[in-house]
Amino acid sequence: MPLIQSPLFLPGTYIYNRVLINQLCTMMLASTYLISGAGSGIGRAMAMQLATQGHRCIVLGRSQLRLQHTLDTLPGPGHQLLVADIRNAESLQQAAVVLGNTSLNGLLANAGIGGENYWGEADRWDDIISTNLTGTYNFVNTFLPHLRKAEGTKHILITSSVLARLGVANYSAYCASKAGLLGLMRSWAVQYAPEGILVNAICPGWVDTEMSQEGLQGIADSIGITKNEFYDIAMQSVPLKRMSQPEEIAGLAGYLLSQSSITGQTLDINGGAVMNS
Repeated sequence: MPLIQSPLFLPGTYIYNRVLINQLCTMMLASTYLISGAGSGIGRAMAMQLATQGHRCIVLGRSQLRLQHTLDTLPGPGHQLLVADIRNAESLQQAAVVLGNTSLNGLLANAGIGGENYWGEADRWDDIISTNLTGTYNFVNTFLPHLRKAEGTKHILITSSVLARLGVANYSAYCASKAGLLGLMRSWAVQYAPEGILVNAICPGWVDTEMSQEGLQGIADSIGITKNEFYDIAMQSVPLKRMSQPEEIAGLAGYLLSQSSITGQTLDINGGAVMNS
């Protein structure tokens, strides 16, 4: 068939067809990412970042209402939500069944909880460790078969914290869980490198999210000052004197997901609060 007879190349349709071809190319190059903890904060920003780049996002979390709100904000078609609790392996398995044979190009293990913990009957140690550390282990292992189905370079990206590198009083569970994630990341980076799976971690500092605001209030209450007063104290150790925005963390995540030779690495984004050589 002569080229001019193809509907894509009829006279007067060049601009329209150029757009159509670009859209088709984007669809062919699009990846599918599963993001835990995507109902708010950093997870929601990650989903928005990836969806804006033309990728398909599957958002996972405990609150269907929050996940639906994230879904409603995402540009483009094909996005999906999965309600599951990463602390519960059976809950994750049920979510995996819903995915069926879907192949995933990346797992973004972002879900986590924060706050203080104190030894005693009301100690939150188990809850924080089972969510942040064991939950990440559960999440990645549950969906690893879907990751293995994808062609080319694949990614596991873990959201850790600056508190994996620093100690804070009464944050023993949180600090331990986030430090544990870095050990988990390095082990997986070696283990899965032969399969073309890159494993990295991001360590955000203070980020302007609901969880951080709750943390500010909790610490302020415990030392008897206002949240604004504690914010000023907290920012004294941050050279940039401000919190990061979730979109900034998402931008770093997007960069890592675009790479094919970075693995086993921890990238800090904390306003200069920790400077590693």
